[in-house]
Amino acid sequence: MRNPNSKSRIPHSEFHIPIKAAFQFITILPMGKPAEFQPRRMIPYFPIVGLVLGILLALFDQAALQLWPPTVVALLDVIFLIIITGAFHLDGLGDAADGLYGQRSREKALAIMKDSRIGAMGLVAIICGLCIKWAGIAGLDSYRSLWLIIIPAYARGSMLFGLRFLPYGRPDGGTGRDFFDSPLPLRAFSGLLIPLALSLFLGWRGIGITLLFILLTGAILYYYKKKLGCITGDMLGAMSEVIEAALFLLATAGAMT
Repeated sequence: MRNPNSKSRIPHSEFHIPIKAAFQFITILPMGKPAEFQPRRMIPYFPIVGLVLGILLALFDQAALQLWPPTVVALLDVIFLIIITGAFHLDGLGDAADGLYGQRSREKALAIMKDSRIGAMGLVAIICGLCIKWAGIAGLDSYRSLWLIIIPAYARGSMLFGLRFLPYGRPDGGTGRDFFDSPLPLRAFSGLLIPLALSLFLGWRGIGITLLFILLTGAILYYYKKKLGCITGDMLGAMSEVIEAALFLLATAGAMT
């Protein structure tokens, strides 16, 4: 088996493996046989996966608008995202909310997040997140499809910053441990250049949403650092969900329209 940390040249035929693995990890889209799990090599493709999710969402949205009003379509869009992602990050949002709410020690918070059962705060966080996402999408008007493409890409790309700037909270084991084996290089962030370039077509509104993405990502990482001093897979998923919901809502705010 190839050492994932090896600096030797990767054969061209193997380039599709981490891309396929990233899609299979984040989505339930049919991608054929399971690809080899390559945590470090799949990370740079998270924004690309988000971009494809956004394209599928925009296509579904345009088709649904032919049948229903925007408020109904917004609800269907939210459900569509849940389905094609398998509610993957929503599960993390619920677990993170249960663990981070209240004045608990780091060890207690991490133990609560590891529990597969959902608590009251987790349920409230998921409901609120979905409602905010629905409200934001329902308010989109001009450049609707472009917003639907850009924001999911930014949301999945936010996880790269957590992987880069915070240590893993479960060094003795955990589903996300393999993603933290070595520092994430800056070149891994290159996938974010695509949603950044697309945002330029929105003019100053695109610049504004990009700045808000940076501010939100920084604020969440600062909160994680002050609260626990680390990050987990659940917290990464929660960050993606919070940023996605917040950006959809902010895209429809008076200052952005």
